[in-house]
Amino acid sequence: MHMADSLISPAVGGVMWAASAGVIAYSVKKIEKEMDEKKAPLMGVVGAFVFAAQMINFTIPGTGSSGHIGGGILLAALLGPYAGFLTLSAVLIIQALFFADGGLLSYGCNVINMGFYACFIAYPFIYKWITKKGMSTKRIFTATIASCIVGLQLGAFSVVLETLLSGKTELPFGTFVALMQPVHLIIGTIEGIITGAVVSFVWKARPEIIESSVSGKLMGKTSIKNVMIAFALLVVITGGVFSWFASKNPDGLEWSIKKITGSTEIQATDSVHKKLEDAQKKTVLLPDYGFKTSDKSEASSNAGASASGLIGGGLTLALAAGVGIVLSKSKNKKTH
Repeated sequence: MHMADSLISPAVGGVMWAASAGVIAYSVKKIEKEMDEKKAPLMGVVGAFVFAAQMINFTIPGTGSSGHIGGGILLAALLGPYAGFLTLSAVLIIQALFFADGGLLSYGCNVINMGFYACFIAYPFIYKWITKKGMSTKRIFTATIASCIVGLQLGAFSVVLETLLSGKTELPFGTFVALMQPVHLIIGTIEGIITGAVVSFVWKARPEIIESSVSGKLMGKTSIKNVMIAFALLVVITGGVFSWFASKNPDGLEWSIKKITGSTEIQATDSVHKKLEDAQKKTVLLPDYGFKTSDKSEASSNAGASASGLIGGGLTLALAAGVGIVLSKSKNKKTH
C-alpha cells in the first residue's frame, strides 16, 4: 500500500511529513527510557525481515490484485510500539530511496498509513486487549488477525482521504473507498495469519521477547541469539529466493486505481513532483526491485529480486540497528 507521490499534493505531503516527524520524535523520546543493547540488533534483523517480506506480493483470488504484509503489527508485537514504529519508518525510507517503492513526497503518508495506525491504534487497543489475559497460540492468532485488519482498514481509508484532500478528482471518494476497503480487508486477514505464525514461533522459542514488548525492555538474561539467527535466515531465504515468486498483479492500491482510471498510475507534472522525482532517480539502486537493464528474462528478473532482497535487507538491518544503538548509547549517557 505504498503511495506514489503523484497521488498527493505538495500541501498534503508536507503536512503528513510533519505528522510523521512528530510521531518519530515522540517514539524516540519514549524509547530512550527503555532501550537496551539487545533490542538494537533485534530491531535490525526483524526490520530486515519485514523489508524482505514486503517484496512478496501474494495473489488475491478472484480479483486480479495482490497484497503484501505491512509489518506494523509484527514489529509492535516483537519490539513494542515505539521501536516497531521507528523500525518500520526505517524500512520505508530504504524502500523509497533505493528501490523507488513509495515516493519521497508521500513518505510521511506511508509512515502514518502503514506504521501509526498499526503501532499506536491497532496494537494497543486490539492486540494487547485480546492478549492481556495471557499468551496462547489461539489468542495470538486472534489478536494478530483482528489488529492487522483494523490497522489496514484505517490505513486504506487514510489513503482515500489523502487523495481527496489533494484534490485528485480522478479518484471519486465513494468509488475509491468502495474498492479500497474490501480488498484490504482480505489483505489484512492474510497478513494477520502470516503475522500470527511468526509471533507464535517467537513466543514458543523465546516467550520473554513477546512479553517484553509490553514493558519495552528485554530482561537481562534473555537470550536472543537463536531468534536472531532464525530471522537472519528468513531474510536470506525470503529476499533471496521467495521473492522470485511474488505475484505480478497490481497491489490493492494500484488495482483500485486501475479499476477507476484504467491505469495503475496517476500523472503529476508540477515542479515539486518533478524535482522530487529527479532527486529520487539519483538515489535509486534497483528500481522496482530489479536491475536497470533492458534484459527482461526470468533469470535477470530473479537475479534482480534476489539482489534487491539481500541488499535492501542489509541496508534496513544497518539503519534500524544503527538507530537502536544510537538510542541505547544516548540513554546510557543520560543515565551516567
